[in-house]
Amino acid sequence: MVSAILKILHRETGGLHQAAFLLGFFAFLSQILALVRDKLLAYTFGAGPSLDLYYAAFRVPDFLFVTIGSLVSLSILIPFLVNEYEKGEEKARQFINDIFSFFLLFIVLVSGVVFLLSPFLIRSVFPGFDGEEQVQVISIMRILLLSPILLGVSNLLGSLTQSRNRFFVYSMSPLVYNLGIIFGVVVLFPRLGLQGLALGVVLGAFLHLAIQVPTVAHLQLLPKFTLKPQFRNIQRVAKISFARTIILSASHVAIFFLLSLASLMSKGSISVFSLAFNLQSVPLSIFGVSYSMAAFPTLAKLSASGEKDKFLSHFLSSAQQILFWVVPSSVLFIVLRAHIVRIVLGAGLFDWTATRLTAAVLALFCVSLVLQALTLLFVRGLYALGSTGKPFYVTVTSSALMVLFSYGLVHLFNTFSLFRYFIESLLKISDIPGASVTMLALGFTLGSLIEGVWIWIIFHKLCKGFSLPLLSSLFRISSSSIVMGFVTFLSLRFFGTIFSLDKFFGVLMQATVSALLGILVFVATLSLLKSPELTAVFGTVKQKFWRSKIISPDSELV
Repeated sequence: MVSAILKILHRETGGLHQAAFLLGFFAFLSQILALVRDKLLAYTFGAGPSLDLYYAAFRVPDFLFVTIGSLVSLSILIPFLVNEYEKGEEKARQFINDIFSFFLLFIVLVSGVVFLLSPFLIRSVFPGFDGEEQVQVISIMRILLLSPILLGVSNLLGSLTQSRNRFFVYSMSPLVYNLGIIFGVVVLFPRLGLQGLALGVVLGAFLHLAIQVPTVAHLQLLPKFTLKPQFRNIQRVAKISFARTIILSASHVAIFFLLSLASLMSKGSISVFSLAFNLQSVPLSIFGVSYSMAAFPTLAKLSASGEKDKFLSHFLSSAQQILFWVVPSSVLFIVLRAHIVRIVLGAGLFDWTATRLTAAVLALFCVSLVLQALTLLFVRGLYALGSTGKPFYVTVTSSALMVLFSYGLVHLFNTFSLFRYFIESLLKISDIPGASVTMLALGFTLGSLIEGVWIWIIFHKLCKGFSLPLLSSLFRISSSSIVMGFVTFLSLRFFGTIFSLDKFFGVLMQATVSALLGILVFVATLSLLKSPELTAVFGTVKQKFWRSKIISPDSELV
């Protein structure tokens, strides 16, 4: 039994669509657990002060992980690992040990400094909290500082497993991470309060790391700590990774500032923003992250070998599949926004007012979902081509614009009643207090749209010939998605007279049946248009991707 499990964990995966489907499948399972986690949090706390404190405390450790932990992420380490493997196993092990030793020392040191400075940081970053709330945030945050250390080391191990095409074990790690958090909500919180939630996160981070150890050991790549690393290896990675680290972390920095602004708004604003952001991240993680991760190693290899035509073909196939999944997902999320929030979060202390406000914020996020997903692929495509500077400037600028737009929109919303009335009427939240939080989502969306279009233009200049077929795919899929959205909307009206909307089951059935009818129309429309994207998906399923043998490199995440 144990040997059979280990055989599955150590299995190699090959082919873009098979790898992406495998990553997407486990991302889907992980997101299901993430939704269960958010459901429990919303049920227990509602969109109120306690959940605000938890999400606020989470931001600083999360920021550390994204900035420092990304130094050892797949998109940064893969090119180095490929080169070192070519020089021999001994060179590769030395490189891994050097990076591991430096990274561990660095992140422990930085986490220790943040631990000591946490009172100053919390007062500066979340000025909307009073004295007692700041004390609670500091206490929770200090526990959570263990998570970036554990997740950072896990990220390094994930880079090693994926460089050898072991997607399965890496795909499992987010599952156990969310299980740890759920354990914290259900078991530890009733006994230890908000500190119990923080311990659940740390437990999840430990499991995220622990599940990868057997496979890395099996590959004989388990890193060893050394006090005498070769600084030449560290300098090489640091020189390349600085810009890439900022690229990966820039949007997280923007969200950090947006939540700081949310702390000055009505109680529950941080919770509403965070829960809506988590919901929009479901299709982004399942499809956008999975395909961009699965494509990256192969793109890097094709670029290095000078096979430009194959590179463009591989990139275009990935982009088309992202469109195939994300465009209809965005439309369904916008049409069914209130149903989704009510089904996933609406229970316990999470009332109807919080549901409507979260649904409005979710709809604004979803407007930029397609370009958010494509940006993940464009950035990795530019990495594979060796271009780091341009994505750096685009991402930093667009993240700064997110913050500036949000500040300006909040001011506009609070100052000009006509603008406020237009937004509240459009989102159907005219009678709800605290609606200014929607401006944070709108600012984020505007920045994401600018980033997506800008990065697309840059990639097009480097690789001419892919935009026209991609725009053709976008037209086919968008047209079919609009028809799907219209059918789904009419179905909601019709089934609203059949199912009782006062009960959870009635809301679930109305949304499910309406969505299924819309999806059937979407598939039928694409079939009539003879969509190659639809053919590719059916072909992958027929190949039984879950049984696929793994042969050549492909993939990245937490």
